[in-house]
Amino acid sequence: MSTIAAISTPNAVGGIAVIRISGPDALTVAERVFTPANGKPVSAMAGYTCAYGTVRDQAGNPLDDVVLTVFRAPHSYTGEDTAELSCHGGLFLSRQVLRLCFAAGAEPAGPGEFTKRAFLAGKLSLTQAESVMDLISARGDAELRCARSLREGAVFRRIHACTDRLVELLSDLAAWADYPEEDIPSVEPENLCASLTGLHAELSAVAATYDYGRILREGINTVIVGRPNVGKSTLMNRLSGFERSIVTDVAGTTRDVVEESVRLGDLTLRLSDTAGLRDTADRVEQIGVEIAYRRLEDAELVLAVFDSTSPLQPQDQELINRIGNRRAVAVCNKSDVGALLDMQELDRHFDYVIPLSAKTGEGMDKLSAALHALFLADAPDPQAGVLSNERQKHCVMAALEQLSAAISAVRAGESLDCVTVLLEDGANVLLELTGERATEAVVEQVFARFCVGK
Repeated sequence: MSTIAAISTPNAVGGIAVIRISGPDALTVAERVFTPANGKPVSAMAGYTCAYGTVRDQAGNPLDDVVLTVFRAPHSYTGEDTAELSCHGGLFLSRQVLRLCFAAGAEPAGPGEFTKRAFLAGKLSLTQAESVMDLISARGDAELRCARSLREGAVFRRIHACTDRLVELLSDLAAWADYPEEDIPSVEPENLCASLTGLHAELSAVAATYDYGRILREGINTVIVGRPNVGKSTLMNRLSGFERSIVTDVAGTTRDVVEESVRLGDLTLRLSDTAGLRDTADRVEQIGVEIAYRRLEDAELVLAVFDSTSPLQPQDQELINRIGNRRAVAVCNKSDVGALLDMQELDRHFDYVIPLSAKTGEGMDKLSAALHALFLADAPDPQAGVLSNERQKHCVMAALEQLSAAISAVRAGESLDCVTVLLEDGANVLLELTGERATEAVVEQVFARFCVGK
C-alpha cells in the first residue's frame, strides 16, 4: 500500500496546520523533510513521541519550525506508521510543507482515505467510520451525542445483535435440513414466525430512528406563510437574527421566496419566507403566491402567521384548509399591539397556537418550545444508536423487506428452503451495513463524502 499525505486541518489561516503522513514509508518521508533539533533520527523515535525541529526546502533552506509526532503501527489512527508535522498555520506555508512530503515519496490522500485505511485495518466498523464526518459536521449538542454514540459503536452493536439472531435461525434451518437422520429438533413454523416477527420489530425500531437523525443533520424544511402584512418577513428576520427579508407596510413587498437556515436550540430550520397569500392582478406577485402554495405543499413544518390585531380573514381560513394535517404552528403575531384574533378558533385547527411579537421578540421562547415538542418530544435515545444516513437506512429497509417476505412465506406454508434464501439475503444486507461484508463500491461510496485529510 502506498504512503499518503494531506493537510488535516481546515483550509484556512490558523495557529497551526497539521500535515498527516500515513503508510509503510511514513517515517522515511518524514525523515527526508524534517531535521530534529536533538539530532536523533526519526526512524529511532518511539510511537507516541514528539520532536521539535525544522523543515527545510529542497535547496536545504529552513522553511519553518515544526513539531513532529510519531505513531507506530498498529497503534495509530490508520493502523499504519503515521507521522504528523505541526507547522505554523499559514495557507502558503502548509502547502509548501505538503509539497515537500510529495517530493519525498508520499502520494496525495483521497477524500477520507485516512479513515478508510482505519476501516480496512479493522480499527473501525463502517458505521463508526461514517460517524467521523458526523462528528466534524455536528452543529449542536444533540447531533454531537448521536455522532458520538455512532462512533462508540451503538448502531453496530444493535445491528450486529440482529444479525446474530438471523444467523442463529439460519443455522437451525440448515442443521435441520442437512441432517434429517440426526436427532435434531424440527423447526416449527409457529416458533420460527414468532422469532422473525420479534426481529422485524427490533429492526423497525432501528429504522424509525432515521428521521430523528435526518432532522438533526439536515434541518427541517420550514415555510412561513400567511396573508400580506401579518409579519412574515419580520418573523423571518427575528429568527435569522438580522434583516434577511425586506419589511414594509406595503402589501405584496415579498414576491420571491427568501431562504435562510437558522438554529433554534437543537433544531435547524431551513426557512422560506413566502409572498403574502391573496388574490392579486399583479402577475409577478401572483407567481410569488403560486410558489408559496407549492412550498406549503412540500414543507415538513408550516409556520402559519396570523395578525392578532384583526379577526380571521377569508385568506386565513383558506390557509388553514390548505395546511390540513401537516405539522404546523399558528403564530399569532403583533400580540404586543392588540388581541382581536379568535384564538379559540385557531385552537380547533392547531396543536400549538403561539402569541408573539416578531418585532420585540416576546413569545419566541414559546415558539421554540413548541417546535421542540413537535419534533423532539419522542426522540430516541442517542446512546441506543441512531441511523445517520441513507445508506444505513437502505440496508435496514432491505433487511425488513426480506424479513416480511420470510414471515409471509412461513405463514403461507412455503418450503423452508425458500425461507432460508430470504433470510440469507436479509443477513447479507445487514453485514453490508456494518461493513463486515461490504463491496468495494460500497466502501468507495461511504468515503467519497469525506474531506481530504480525514
